[in-house]
Amino acid sequence: MPDYEAPGLVEKATAAQHFTPPSPRERRAQAVQRLQLGLFGLAAMLLIVALANIIMDRARLADSAQSAGLVPVSSRVASSTSDPLADIGVVPAPNVAASSHTPTPRATPQH
Repeated sequence: MPDYEAPGLVEKATAAQHFTPPSPRERRAQAVQRLQLGLFGLAAMLLIVALANIIMDRARLADSAQSAGLVPVSSRVASSTSDPLADIGVVPAPNVAASSHTPTPRATPQH
């Protein structure tokens, strides 16, 4: 079987490759890039917190303005026969007159 040599994208290393330390200019560029990234990250977090604060303030103002015009819960007339499912139309409304009287027991036929 003949040796198949796959076409390589990278040349084979014929000699040992040594690590070359970055130059002072490269280190300075890396430091500046890290500082820029950190500062932009802090600025983004500051903007997010400020936006959240503005949203919460607006919600608080809207809630206080809305609650000023509402009737307190204690003054509302609450009926004990209210059925939430009947209110939204899922089940038929109970007949108030039929629920006020007690049903009479029927005699069951005995066999």
